[in-house]
Amino acid sequence: MSRRRLTRWWRLQSLRTRLTVIAATAIAASVFLAFQVASELLDRELQDTAEEQLRADSRVLVASAERAGLAQVELPPYPGAGRLVRVVLADGSVRTPVGQPALPPVSEEAGLVARGVSADLVESGDSDDDGYLVYTLRAGDGAIQVARVADDSPINQFGLGMLLIGLFCVVCGALVGRAVARTGLAPIDRLTAAAVRVAHTRDLDADIPDEGGGEIRQLIQSINDMLAALRDSRQAQRLLAEDAAHEFKTPLTSLRLNIELLIRLDRRGALDTALPSESRTRLLNDLGTQVAELSTLAAELTDLARGDISDESTELLDLADVVVAASAQACSRMPDVEVALDVTSVWVRGRPAALQRAVLNLIDNAGKWSPADQPVQVRLRVQGASAVLEVDDAGPGIDSADVPRVFDRFYRADSARALPGSGLGLSIVQRVVDAHGGRAAVGRSPRGGALLRVDLPAVPIARLTAGEDTAVR
Repeated sequence: MSRRRLTRWWRLQSLRTRLTVIAATAIAASVFLAFQVASELLDRELQDTAEEQLRADSRVLVASAERAGLAQVELPPYPGAGRLVRVVLADGSVRTPVGQPALPPVSEEAGLVARGVSADLVESGDSDDDGYLVYTLRAGDGAIQVARVADDSPINQFGLGMLLIGLFCVVCGALVGRAVARTGLAPIDRLTAAAVRVAHTRDLDADIPDEGGGEIRQLIQSINDMLAALRDSRQAQRLLAEDAAHEFKTPLTSLRLNIELLIRLDRRGALDTALPSESRTRLLNDLGTQVAELSTLAAELTDLARGDISDESTELLDLADVVVAASAQACSRMPDVEVALDVTSVWVRGRPAALQRAVLNLIDNAGKWSPADQPVQVRLRVQGASAVLEVDDAGPGIDSADVPRVFDRFYRADSARALPGSGLGLSIVQRVVDAHGGRAAVGRSPRGGALLRVDLPAVPIARLTAGEDTAVR
């Protein structure tokens, strides 16, 4: 199986299967490592024991050889099993017991021991059939060699036992891992079932019961927080729909009544006689005003419902340019309203279209209240680390009871009911200012009218002179 296919297979498996495989693999790796370490230790222990036995046997033979001489020492016939003995004389000739199997040839190192160059030597020699552990000890004018056939059966038996134990442990580990995964993931299963139930029933009021601890509790809490946010969002959508229906009702009713009146008079053929020219002109103007009001309301509802201020790219811009552009647009929409500008260049990081819409709404709001002979004053300055925009009018001002709700959606003071508007303009201003990390406030103008103030974070001049990149981020 290629690495890519193995990765794909792994990703397709459930978390329960992954935990089972991980547990079994971990146990198998642990058993294999334990086998390697234990085998190495056992092999060393067996070899040390065999060497000690060979040294003891060789010392007995050396004692006999020193009494009788190495060439005449008696070598009993080989009993058919046990140790192997060989006498190495100084001339290189050897003596072995009768019937003993042949040992590997005397090595060069063993010959050096026989010639007195070194005292003893331990060798492990392997042939095609058997392996030998040979100990050579200096004796007289030669050497005594004692050897044993290397027996791997204890290691093999130990390996077989470890293999069986390892397989058993792997199987048990897989079963235990499966059980642990099932138990550990039970809260996840219940959480999944609850989430599926919420998705099918659309019941956002059903909180998922808090159970478990640690990560499970955090996950459940996060999902409950998400459900609460969805409930708030759905409630906000419901309120928006209800408020929009309420706001649409008045202009639509007036528009419908005026149109029905025109239709009835036209069907009777009495449009010119029953409705004088002056009344007809006033009626048509009312129709135009109501259509414009509906269009404005629909546009503001769209802006408010979309909530896509963050989709616009952020730029480093001069807020004075935005204010001038918004003022020009306001004058084209309200030719009877004069706008007096007193602006200073202030650099901010923001979204130009959203900021221009907010400034335009502030000027539109002031224009509704400003007397014909009094201009709307728009001031922009730097104050500390903020860009301060103030828009005031010479109107009646805002009652103290209405101040806390000025920026609420669809809120209109009793004194503003007769004026055109939807009650959404200042709400959009609040949303734009919040998105830019600023603050909007309302107060009283020195001229007695309303003073709307917006504070936005300004970019220090030092950063601009240092060559800050003004490209779109």
